[in-house]
Amino acid sequence: MNILKTIQCCAFLLVGIAMSTAQTRTNPSNQPTELGKVSWYRDYDQALKSSKESGKPVLILFQEVPGCSTCQNYGKDVLSNPLMTEVIENEFVPLAIYNNKGGKDRVILEKYTESAWNNPVVNIVNDKGDKMVKRVAGNYTAQGLYTAMEEALVIYKKEVPAYMKLLGEELHVSSASQQDRYYSMYCFWTGEKELGSQLGVLNTEAGFMKGYEVVKVTYDNTVTSNEQLDQFASRRDMKLIGLDKSYYASSKDEDYYLKHSDYKYLPLSELQRTKINSALGMKNNAIQFLSPKQYKRYKGLRTAKHKAILFDKDFQSSWNSLALN
Repeated sequence: MNILKTIQCCAFLLVGIAMSTAQTRTNPSNQPTELGKVSWYRDYDQALKSSKESGKPVLILFQEVPGCSTCQNYGKDVLSNPLMTEVIENEFVPLAIYNNKGGKDRVILEKYTESAWNNPVVNIVNDKGDKMVKRVAGNYTAQGLYTAMEEALVIYKKEVPAYMKLLGEELHVSSASQQDRYYSMYCFWTGEKELGSQLGVLNTEAGFMKGYEVVKVTYDNTVTSNEQLDQFASRRDMKLIGLDKSYYASSKDEDYYLKHSDYKYLPLSELQRTKINSALGMKNNAIQFLSPKQYKRYKGLRTAKHKAILFDKDFQSSWNSLALN
């Protein structure tokens, strides 16, 4: 009987430990809108301990929960971006502090002299709790948060992973800096893979115009220029061609190399599609452009029973539908 009681006690203890561990992080599928899709620590000391063990800086979100429209939009627009979520959860230790609550939240709020009932503020600190970069306040854009995260990783002497750099490139571009250019060549599959490799190129599209196979190149003119693209194309026997009404995209030829790989079963951002297709065509490392969750899914495709082509679907929707863990 004593042995039975001992076993029961141990079982209850293990269950308690498991529940305690599970509750140290929030659940993105069942949490306030203001927290986005990030799984956050809610205890400051636990976050610092995790930082010390993992060698990652702590990203502290001071957020009003429930909050105003600014707080809600920050959760929906910034903290729910799939790649932004991946960066926060994998390159940092995420900690959420409610700025409109008492108890432990209020203690940490006062420790960092943050205002109560305020719009979202982000501080990035080391494992001792010391601030590393200028706090993100009054800037509620994904670009503002990304800039602080990248700066913190550099200070922490952590490598900025390729998938994070792609996120930064996508966030940097604006409608004013995004431009198109058209090149003709003997094979648009080759054109896509080579032009897609260039820094500043955001997207390539296979098509036809004036009887030629062409590639439409969308690029950020703050990163590269017409002259640089023209010179690169010319060295590869591609010719600049002006747009006319005869142009039409050839969807069946789009991202040819990606389409003939297992990467087609992954939700991908537009820039990820461009860079992965180019890397595959040039026999370079394409895996580097995947986030940790995308990589996990990619590895699991070998044994997956059901696969759906997702690379050309809406990125946010396909990501959410898979509920990537």
